[in-house]
Amino acid sequence: MKKWLVLVLSFLIFYGCAKAPVTGRTQIMMVSPQQEKAMGFQTERAILKKERLSRDRALIERVNRVGMRIARATGKKLDWKFFVIDKPDVPNAFCLANGHVFVYTGIMKYVSNDAQLATVIAHEIGHAIAHHVAEQVSMAMVTNLATTAAAVAIQHNVHSSSEASAYMMALGLGANLGIVLPYSRMMESEADHIGLMIMARACYDPRQAIAFWEKFAKQGKEPPVYFSTHPSSKQRIAQLQKLMPEALKIYHEHHCDQQPVYHPPLRQSRPAYGDEEDYRVPTRRVAPTYNRLIGPGY
Repeated sequence: MKKWLVLVLSFLIFYGCAKAPVTGRTQIMMVSPQQEKAMGFQTERAILKKERLSRDRALIERVNRVGMRIARATGKKLDWKFFVIDKPDVPNAFCLANGHVFVYTGIMKYVSNDAQLATVIAHEIGHAIAHHVAEQVSMAMVTNLATTAAAVAIQHNVHSSSEASAYMMALGLGANLGIVLPYSRMMESEADHIGLMIMARACYDPRQAIAFWEKFAKQGKEPPVYFSTHPSSKQRIAQLQKLMPEALKIYHEHHCDQQPVYHPPLRQSRPAYGDEEDYRVPTRRVAPTYNRLIGPGY
């Protein structure tokens, strides 16, 4: 049994490896890009059927403009679309594998300028270009295989039903706390890393990412990290501070500091740096009346 499990896991890992962008981390991938995109479209249909889209033209234009600028900085030719969901009580955003981004209006209370909006969108797009959904499904497959093998071993070696039940509960808890949740937190941290570099490449001041997370940290009490799918705001800020020299290097290499750096208040619908062409292209390609957004993030 053990030999069979080792062989299967070795096969999965050998034939299902990929590299995450920016970080270069090795990933286990048992789901194809086509399957991941199909899951994205399925999720999108459910969201659009359930949620109400915003009619705030200024906000829709801004999300599209900032979003397209971030999307171009990735160098990925996905079918980028942006939707704004009218839900003031939900501070959330996410990007599906098909490149469709959903931003909930509830996140905007923590966003003071374009660069902070770019922080949100770049983080979510980071998940998408790193194929985190496919990786999460792949890890679930491997984890289920391992826990199933362990469960079979317990049934064969433990003869007391009450003792077997206790072992099974411990196994499930251990898999969740020791594998599933830490892996989720790792992917969130990686999306922060990728997003920070993308926003810097798009000439959004990466220092505004810290300002956003400091504000977001004040929303309320966070659950204990060990029981959470996300790192704490304090951990995220510490990581961003550590990565900031690298992000600022990218920002300066793209001569972003030589542009008139201006982050207008969110209700305005003017370009972040006075770049009229950058402002017009997204709104020309995406009609302001057609609401587009991101997807599961914060």
